[in-house]
Amino acid sequence: MTLRLLNPRDALAYRALMLEAYALHLDAFTSAPEERAALPLSWWEERLGEDAQAAERVFGVFQDGQLAGVAGLSFEQREKVRHKASLFGMYVPARHRQRGLGRQLVHAVLAGARDRPGVRLVQLTVTQGNASAQALYESCGFTAFGVEPFAVAVDDGFVSKVHMWCNMGVFDAGPGQP
Repeated sequence: MTLRLLNPRDALAYRALMLEAYALHLDAFTSAPEERAALPLSWWEERLGEDAQAAERVFGVFQDGQLAGVAGLSFEQREKVRHKASLFGMYVPARHRQRGLGRQLVHAVLAGARDRPGVRLVQLTVTQGNASAQALYESCGFTAFGVEPFAVAVDDGFVSKVHMWCNMGVFDAGPGQP
């Protein structure tokens, strides 16, 4: 098992894995499979850029040389919210689950956030009712702070998203805050 930052040379494998994720888990992602499939390979390569100060970083875990899971980290660029980062696009296919890969990816994202000067918290959303994913995030230090109803339109219905955050341990959140 190898865990590392993905780079533009990983774009084809990353694209294939994420298109699988979007197609199999419509309620988990805000992007539709058709939207992402229509994007040129250059979009995927750009997302995996190697600039240390990039707005996004994507971590991948490899099992026997095959991309077996991914998780992204997006950094806020606006001055007043640069202290926040977001975990996005977390996916480990069913064939690779129950091996601790998801936990390793979450830890890699948190370490990546700690490495960026000024980042004080990481936030994410998880589909309400996805108990296993929410339990994983909680075990890694995330705390739920609210539910966004009707967050994502899926087929002819909607799903809600649980908002979670993780204090990077670099500041006192203040009275009444976790």
